[in-house]
Amino acid sequence: MGAVSADLGAAVQVCTLAQAERIDLDCGSWSRMVLSERTVVGNRSSLGYSVFTPGTLTPPVAHETEELAYVLSGTGELRLDDGAMPFGPEDGLLIPAGRWHAIAITGSEDVAMVFCFPHPDYPPTERRPERA
Repeated sequence: MGAVSADLGAAVQVCTLAQAERIDLDCGSWSRMVLSERTVVGNRSSLGYSVFTPGTLTPPVAHETEELAYVLSGTGELRLDDGAMPFGPEDGLLIPAGRWHAIAITGSEDVAMVFCFPHPDYPPTERRPERA
């Protein structure tokens, strides 16, 4: 088995949630790109944190890259073109690149979620209006 190579010269960096710019969403929900090319140097991936309030329904999006997410608290569903997938605390979500999805908060408490992309910032994303 070969040894794993690492860039030992790369600096470990820390960025707090408060240092990342707040992105306001509908219904009082918000996100922050905690680790991105705007908050750290030399990254190839990004990490964000969102809080979605009850009743939130995000407009459908499709990212150029896959998205990974981990639900810390609350319940909701990932709305897809072919149905909905419920999620709750301690669920991990994998959303393939190019897959249209929206977040709907169906429970009575906030959803806290960590998400990441294999891209140095929020990736190029298509948006479309909400369907009736």
